[in-house]
Amino acid sequence: MHTARAIWQLLRLEHGVMLALGILVGAVIAVPSVPPWPTFVLVFCVALFLEASTFALNDYYDVEIDRRNKRIDRPLVRGDLSPQMAVGLAAVLFPLGLLAAFFVNLPCFLIAVVTALFALVYDVVLKRVKVVGNFFIAYVMAIPFVFGGVAVIPSGGGMGALQPAILMVALIAFVAGVGREVMKDVQDFEGDRAMGVKSFPRYLGLRGAGVLAAVFYLTAVALSFVPFFLALFERYYGNYVYLGFIVVTDLLLIWASLQLVRRRKVEFGRLRRLTLVALLFGLLGFLVGVFVG
Repeated sequence: MHTARAIWQLLRLEHGVMLALGILVGAVIAVPSVPPWPTFVLVFCVALFLEASTFALNDYYDVEIDRRNKRIDRPLVRGDLSPQMAVGLAAVLFPLGLLAAFFVNLPCFLIAVVTALFALVYDVVLKRVKVVGNFFIAYVMAIPFVFGGVAVIPSGGGMGALQPAILMVALIAFVAGVGREVMKDVQDFEGDRAMGVKSFPRYLGLRGAGVLAAVFYLTAVALSFVPFFLALFERYYGNYVYLGFIVVTDLLLIWASLQLVRRRKVEFGRLRRLTLVALLFGLLGFLVGVFVG
């Protein structure tokens, strides 16, 4: 049981819930109905396996930095798992994710290959250049929506057939994702500085980086109202059910932004959980808004 829990933490499998929702949102926006379960399960496995393998390699390459940052939430730091096990799990899950993508369709396979290659570059190189790597992590948060949409679009549709709402929710996820990563950099600043990592706090200072994270959060807040006010977004236009979920999301992100800007001592673990809950409400807004409102 102890080992199973450590593996779960290494692979961040709780992120699978968010990935599943992101994929489902993209799919139901593209084709306003619940996708066939075999297709959904296959696409979810692609995202889950690639996500899990990326996190495993991430912790392998980050173990020294995590030790300096006293990240006892990391199983490699605690010694619950060996670095060799992390590499072994990544070596198994990485090709399984690509294989599953091959059986979905060609556009999904190409997205999976590009994302997987970026993930390798991130883990090996960009971990020490967070001013660039942050945007890759944000891309990983955004791509499930596109992936879900492309998976269910009839053959030949491709990326060009994606609805504006899919691109908008992906953009919001990307912007909010950058905010979360910059906020995490502030939390990890001491260990990153000791290891020579290039991050926004190193160039902007802790307060400046906190303000930058808040700017990204508030940009996501502003973008979330666009579907409600523009007829281009069809099902979300004037949809008060969607708006209700989004207001909850936005209030939480605004509160997090105020903490980053106004307070000297910030409980970053709490804020990261809070912003994750905020994004979950946003996802539910896009999902429920397709069918109700």
